[in-house]
Amino acid sequence: MSEVKLASLFELEKIEAGLFRGQSWDLGFRALFGGQVLGQALAAAYKTVAEGRVAHSFHTYFLLPGDAQKPVVYDVEIVRDGRSFSARRVKAIQDGKNIFYMTASFQLPEEGMQHQHAEMPVVPAPEEVQPDIAFYEANFEKMAKPMQEALSYHKPVDIRTVDAANSYQAVKRAPVRYIWMRSRDALASQASLNQAALAYASDYHFLSTSLQPHGIAVTDKSLRIATIDHAMWFHRPVNMNEWLLYAMESPFSGNARGIVKGQLFNQQGELVASTMQEGLMRKID
Repeated sequence: MSEVKLASLFELEKIEAGLFRGQSWDLGFRALFGGQVLGQALAAAYKTVAEGRVAHSFHTYFLLPGDAQKPVVYDVEIVRDGRSFSARRVKAIQDGKNIFYMTASFQLPEEGMQHQHAEMPVVPAPEEVQPDIAFYEANFEKMAKPMQEALSYHKPVDIRTVDAANSYQAVKRAPVRYIWMRSRDALASQASLNQAALAYASDYHFLSTSLQPHGIAVTDKSLRIATIDHAMWFHRPVNMNEWLLYAMESPFSGNARGIVKGQLFNQQGELVASTMQEGLMRKID
């Protein structure tokens, strides 16, 4: 298979005004990877916003599992264009059904009061952490065939999980995870592309952090796990060509749901973005 590049995922086809089509990547999961619709929906919304306005937040709901074998159509509604802010609502559609909703807000950058209370965790440098893909390649024969066939689609984002050997085992541990991430191939500098790429990557290993206190592996066949909603706030310009540390923790799980929160730091310790996600976590006897 030819090399897969991250930027290609956000090259949407314009069907007509406010209507776009994105091609799907099959990552070998049971359904379409949620990060894909996060990134593509944001990219679609950007195509309807005046130049110079930058996304500062989005809020989403996953309504139905998507089919990774089929493209996704994005219907963008212009909710409001004000002097400083613009709002968009995006529907992701497959087979005539709404599988996902996003509301995104954009702002003209401006000066304002600034502080940062969040502290970047102290972890090994990315150069000292083994790429996740190396683990998968070393255990290729143990992987299910769909995952083997989809391995090339996991390569566009270089993801490096701190203490990965422990993370892959079904043992009880604190609901905290740290991963380094960046684009494997150079991305152009546009804010729209880098934010879409980060939105895509933000769904990797996220909800499964809630499983750690329970000693359950994400591959457990009795487990049903799926994202319900995902929100993201962009605080500073995003550069996916440089390493970002994704610090995740799950403060609570219950009622067959888990919630996780994440903070993304650049290597200077600056908080670039924040995330929150709630998802289904159900054991089937």
